[in-house]
Amino acid sequence: MRRKLLFHSVIVAFGAILAGAYPAAATPSEPPSAEDFAAIGEQLRSETTVDRLAGTVFPHSPEVAPEVAKRNARVDAGTLIPVYVPTADFVAGRSGAPTRLAYVAAPATTGNGSIATVWLHRDGGSWSVYNVASGDLESRYAAEAGGGQLLHEPQVGAWYSVNGDRVTVLDGASIGVAEGTAMTVAEYRAALHDRYGDKLPGSDYARSGAAGGYGGHSWSLPPVLPAAAVVLALGGAIALPLIRRSTRR
Repeated sequence: MRRKLLFHSVIVAFGAILAGAYPAAATPSEPPSAEDFAAIGEQLRSETTVDRLAGTVFPHSPEVAPEVAKRNARVDAGTLIPVYVPTADFVAGRSGAPTRLAYVAAPATTGNGSIATVWLHRDGGSWSVYNVASGDLESRYAAEAGGGQLLHEPQVGAWYSVNGDRVTVLDGASIGVAEGTAMTVAEYRAALHDRYGDKLPGSDYARSGAAGGYGGHSWSLPPVLPAAAVVLALGGAIALPLIRRSTRR
């Protein structure tokens, strides 16, 4: 039964990839500015965002009356967490910049009291909410990052803190690396190249279209869907438990 459920989860997620359900990551080369954070805060406090949280029901979560949901729904617009991902150029050794911004996360509570995280990305010249994910992974890992840049490797669900030339593992269970393991940026790039060097845009893997390849989608897609894509491509299941529940309206 569990094997069937896992397989079903992969197929559902993979279908979303092919449908382009998630936008490509934002493309800033620098952290969000003060103006960005102000715009994000305004978006989070908007009636649209509150209504979305009020109407969000994760699988197996209870539903509540609309008036109760509207009263319970809230988001912490004062706690904004930039989440970065490795760049394809960095993995390929073409760029010294190891990361780019994928999205900004904000802690939230849905209408039925479930812990959630709102994801925002830059859409042209403005910021918009594109997903409400279950749980508070970003908040917990940001606290552990100790002021370092929060880096997510979505293909395997690993999390890191980047501080200068030091990359520290916050959660490397999926790749068999212990929490607290530290490495240089160069050492991290070498590890990434070992994992993905033959699957980058323009590679035979991407051109073959295996599991959708990477050719039609940004390397820096936000989490959830890339994990499923890589699982399908590699025939493994290590990332399946990392797929987070998303919004059901």
